[in-house]
Amino acid sequence: MTRATRVRALFALAILALSTFLALTQPARLGLDLRGGTQLVLETRDSPTAEADREATDRTLEVLRRRVDALGVSEPNLSRAGDHRIVVELPGLDDPDEAAEVLGRTAQLTVHPVLGTTAPGTDTGRTAPADGSTVLPDDAGTPLRLGPAALTGAEVRRAAAEFDGQDGSGWSVGLTLHGAGERAWARLTGKAACAAPDDPARRAAIVLDRKVISSPRVEASVACGVGITGGTTRITGGFDQHAAQELALLINGGALPVPVDIVEQRAVGPTLGALAITSSAQAAVIGVALTAVFITVVYRLLGALATLALACYALISYAALLALGATLTLPGLAGFVLAIGMAVDANVLVFERAREEYAAGPHARPRTLRSALAAGFRNAFSAIADSNVTTLLAAVLLFFFASGPVRGFGVTLCIGVAASMVSALLVTRVLAECALALRPVGRRPRLTGLAGLGRVRSWLSRRRPDLMRHRRRWLALSGAALLLAGSGIAVRGLDYGVEFTGGRMVEYTTTRPVDAERARAALGTAGLDRAQVSTSGDRTLTVRTERLSAAQLTAAGRVVDELGGGAQKVRDELIGPSLGEELRRGALVALGLALLAQLGYLAVRFRWTFALSAVVAMAHDVVVLVGVFAWLGKPLDGVFLAALLTVIGYSVNDSVVVFDRVRELRGAGRGTPFPDLANTAVLQTVPRTVNTGMGAVFILAALAALGGDTLTDFALALLIGIVVGTYSSVFTATPLTVVLERNGGASPRRSDRRPARRGGRPDRWDTGARV
Repeated sequence: MTRATRVRALFALAILALSTFLALTQPARLGLDLRGGTQLVLETRDSPTAEADREATDRTLEVLRRRVDALGVSEPNLSRAGDHRIVVELPGLDDPDEAAEVLGRTAQLTVHPVLGTTAPGTDTGRTAPADGSTVLPDDAGTPLRLGPAALTGAEVRRAAAEFDGQDGSGWSVGLTLHGAGERAWARLTGKAACAAPDDPARRAAIVLDRKVISSPRVEASVACGVGITGGTTRITGGFDQHAAQELALLINGGALPVPVDIVEQRAVGPTLGALAITSSAQAAVIGVALTAVFITVVYRLLGALATLALACYALISYAALLALGATLTLPGLAGFVLAIGMAVDANVLVFERAREEYAAGPHARPRTLRSALAAGFRNAFSAIADSNVTTLLAAVLLFFFASGPVRGFGVTLCIGVAASMVSALLVTRVLAECALALRPVGRRPRLTGLAGLGRVRSWLSRRRPDLMRHRRRWLALSGAALLLAGSGIAVRGLDYGVEFTGGRMVEYTTTRPVDAERARAALGTAGLDRAQVSTSGDRTLTVRTERLSAAQLTAAGRVVDELGGGAQKVRDELIGPSLGEELRRGALVALGLALLAQLGYLAVRFRWTFALSAVVAMAHDVVVLVGVFAWLGKPLDGVFLAALLTVIGYSVNDSVVVFDRVRELRGAGRGTPFPDLANTAVLQTVPRTVNTGMGAVFILAALAALGGDTLTDFALALLIGIVVGTYSSVFTATPLTVVLERNGGASPRRSDRRPARRGGRPDRWDTGARV
């Protein structure tokens, strides 16, 4: 074992030891869609007396935190998002309307002297400028003329729900005042005690959010001018236990500094979360097992070692997720599983280059297995680096310009890309170098999987098809695909999800199958004539509408329960129209910036003709994928956006691998016509493309079969993207590059003229020679 191998081995062991420690000692932070609960996004707005700036939002966050603590929710999470938004996560709470009612109320508690009553029909809610009085109806509907507030909820030390069955008052809220509040209460009640027993001025009005909830009369035992001392009082008003406890909770939490609007509301039942975890875990096990079998069959000993490295990759990714404190959501879990398949790509690139190096030995210099492997790592590094950087660009854009679950997908994708680099370039290399150093392995080179070109490469070496000869035909075929996809968008239209349009979506699981048309008719009879009803699977029914009040939600649940012989609400999402517009705009910005970022990076790393061709191929893939979903009538939501940006990264990965080989051949075989170089590069990289694609297909097929409705659409989008991306890299990007090079391409830059490797010809394919 060389010194470099020992250093790499120690470094790999240190990373694996730290990852194992984190995995065993740190708990995973699961998103609400995996453990069940409610998520609310609240947006602060200006009030007549306060501006909703960053400081006001921070104060509002603290008030909400006290209210959430009083709700008794375990492990709540509250965080500020920007200057005006607050994200509240409440695990285990499956009633989003109740949470919204408690958290969204301003809860401005004030106590006023009653100056008198006014005639019925008087305009209420307005403040008279002369004496500062306000007219508000009491709980019986009588308009009361109230004086300025004598004290507010800020002077309340504690509020508690109390029950008194002896005097018949039932449930009430007891208040304990402190400081100035105690003195103000004594002054208020002392002045009221001087009024006649039947005079309305003998009452004190307790107002919550400009609504009189109680106006108790000061008892005759209270002395005039002295009032009620001791700093205690009760709010009565015919409360039941729930109402009394909720009012006490709001008073203890304090008043919100500024009003808030609920712009997003999600609730996921714990059953759906458990199902998502189970199905994703099954998909991971089956997909990785199939990938491991495939890569072992193709690359034998090195394939088995790469499988072991993939297990290390999964451990490193999971530990990085724990170390960053990232929340694992359902799309994030899908990204984590998918990245396992993507990690195969780097190993395949290295092994295919090592095969070429070993096969080129008799024509250049004698090659050993270890030297061929070292050359494979060295020559594949640029393609691995470029392809991973482009994927990282898409993942970073997801993080900064998306939100919610899609943002979690971007985080796990970034972690997965970084971990795949460590797995392929460090762990796999250490394992392979140690294995190839063994004498029994050295005496049996075919056991390693490097001694042989493979069936795909052998077939191509015999046939030598000239794919670039028909480049205009391939471009015409790509144009036809774009036309067909575009017609789907024009004819069928795009079905934007609730995330992008705003509205409410409720998903139910039923005991027996429910026909969508029958459910739609029944909901229309119940007053939901504009509801969109869809079914997936045998017993899953989804209701989408612009708005859905609490009463309408109850009615919808009753209808579905009757039709389905019993129903359980497993998901409830409410997106405000302003937030939906913002998310849609952010998605378009992320998509546009992804294309520009890819164009800029490829233009720097390669030539402008290469960059333009790759971006055109990416745009081709995007339009085709969106068009297919339009024809299928599937919604475009946040999960689809995650899949779409992943397809962009996958598409450019394939193009980068081909262009990297073109650049290498161009530097080694000067004077060779560019179409011949491009054709040779395509033929040389086809084995990598096929083997990498098969590894990803196993993972995605498992997700599509076992991942549930959400992951099924996600996996379907990626399966389509893999097929279209593989096609476009060979039959769109490369032919377009040939056309651009012949019509307007400049002479090669200095960075394109990479010298041939020392020791003779690079390999027997580089100049198009027959094998």
